[in-house]
Amino acid sequence: MSEERELLRSTVAALVDKHANPEAVRRAMESERGYDEALWKLLCEQVGAAALVVPEDLGGAGGELADAAVVLEELGKALVPTPLLGTTLAEVALLSAEDHEPLEGLAEGTSIGAVVFDPEYVINGHIADVMIAADGANLTRWNTFTAQAKSTMDLTRRLSSVTAGETTPLGSDPGLADTAALLLAAEQIGAAARALDLTVAYTKDRVQFGRPIGSFQALKHRMADLYVAVQTARAVVYDAIAEPSPASASLARVFASEALTSVVGEAVQMHGGIAITWEHDIQLYFKRAHGSAQLLGPPREHLRRLEAEVF
Repeated sequence: MSEERELLRSTVAALVDKHANPEAVRRAMESERGYDEALWKLLCEQVGAAALVVPEDLGGAGGELADAAVVLEELGKALVPTPLLGTTLAEVALLSAEDHEPLEGLAEGTSIGAVVFDPEYVINGHIADVMIAADGANLTRWNTFTAQAKSTMDLTRRLSSVTAGETTPLGSDPGLADTAALLLAAEQIGAAARALDLTVAYTKDRVQFGRPIGSFQALKHRMADLYVAVQTARAVVYDAIAEPSPASASLARVFASEALTSVVGEAVQMHGGIAITWEHDIQLYFKRAHGSAQLLGPPREHLRRLEAEVF
């Protein structure tokens, strides 16, 4: 990873550590808009998070998809609710269609973007200013729309059902669902890494039979296996982002979903009953894992897609 990208990662991590501790995340997820508007402003002004994929001549930072992925991974570690994923995808869609008019507001973070893959479950749908629909063949801008909040298990990610009003065709879909899969996979890797860190820390503190449970060889082996799973998935995800394709996007989603699901499943087991209480953060990671796995097509759909590539 380049020095500039590592600096980006550390800057976002510092902001998250300072402004998005578990209590702040819970306040944000319970707020009217579902995210911390002050933190979003800091991310946009100090990091340029919403401008990363927008070229400099259009008011952006002139970065790459991997830059947005790094930011999403860091936000995913703390389950920070932000409009970044939907906004970034809307920017990618508009750049593909050469519809540049809404980009300035999106890049500044003063406008929020969303992309419709399934109108029943749209990230940022309730707060979006710019709504783009992608059906695999075409892009359409929804100039007017209505949104209805959905009840979800994962309270750190708001979803809405949306209905189109006046629309404008934008052109061909550049494979936006694959881009979304890659960015979501990066976010999942961040959550998996942090859930594992929390579990390792807990097993060092929890004492049973006069010893920290983390000293038991059976648990050491399980945590070592989880570490390998997370690191392998991260390598797959960033390789896919470096050379994106439909197959690599599906592979990234499968590895990231399985890594996060495995980590949180073991985290619940190793924490014991406390893990499923409202007061403990592991239950939030558990819900994020299962909610994210179903977005943009569950792993079984990506496996079928990969099967078609092989046979």
